[in-house]
Amino acid sequence: MIPEKLLEIMKQDGVAAIATLGSDGPHMVNTWNSYIKISPDGRLFIPAGYMHRTEANIAHNPNVLITMGSSKVKGLHGAGAGFLIKGRAAFITSGPDYDFLKATYSWLRANLAVTIDSAVQTW
Repeated sequence: MIPEKLLEIMKQDGVAAIATLGSDGPHMVNTWNSYIKISPDGRLFIPAGYMHRTEANIAHNPNVLITMGSSKVKGLHGAGAGFLIKGRAAFITSGPDYDFLKATYSWLRANLAVTIDSAVQTW
């Protein structure tokens, strides 16, 4: 289940950072909080226009770390809230999960689908 505070953050302008680990080491890529959608079964759907290295890393190791935050959402100690999300990812290039995002993002090359293992509020 996705915490309500994280859903609030996802509605705000802000940057989400996605970290992967490939055979040549770690890699990070960014997207906008508001681009990330929730599937009916609770996965994060992230539109990928490029993210080629991220895709190669996930083929090597499906584990991802994602950070997301917003200064506009009340956090643990005042203004600003953020989360660390740990999960397993896959790139989807056809089918209903792909079509779910393609309807919103015409530039979509793939859907980066993340199954959440944990979502912990960090601030």
